[in-house]
Amino acid sequence: MTVTWTDTLDNVDWNELSELYRKAPLGNKSPERLKTVFGNSMFRRFGYEDGVLVAAGRALADGLDCSYICDVAILPSHQGRGLGDALIAHLVELSRGHAKIILYSVPGKEGFYARYGFRRMTTAMAVFQDPDKATAQGYLAQE
Repeated sequence: MTVTWTDTLDNVDWNELSELYRKAPLGNKSPERLKTVFGNSMFRRFGYEDGVLVAAGRALADGLDCSYICDVAILPSHQGRGLGDALIAHLVELSRGHAKIILYSVPGKEGFYARYGFRRMTTAMAVFQDPDKATAQGYLAQE
């Protein structure tokens, strides 16, 4: 099967995108929330196979200084087929020219992103809405 890629928001079924993130599994993200964050992102990419959404990702960017690649999700039945590679390569290419490209990875997937030149930061810090959950999931270091 062939995956068709698009950057447009015109035909996105936000419920389908929400379900993709749940299955990926990248958590429960409401359709309304996804519509807002993708609409506010400078770059985005959606992959469809036979009209079914199988991949998505975005980059929140300012056009010059910083591009932040996030919400990269591949339907589990389609993982291992190169879709993640295609998605990241596209978002990194769109982000070229920014002084820095930052990516926030699911714990344990850092090696995948290292292939694209991403390296661990020594000074990254974050404030999470639920810090206990973020710590338990491996996103925040134990203090």
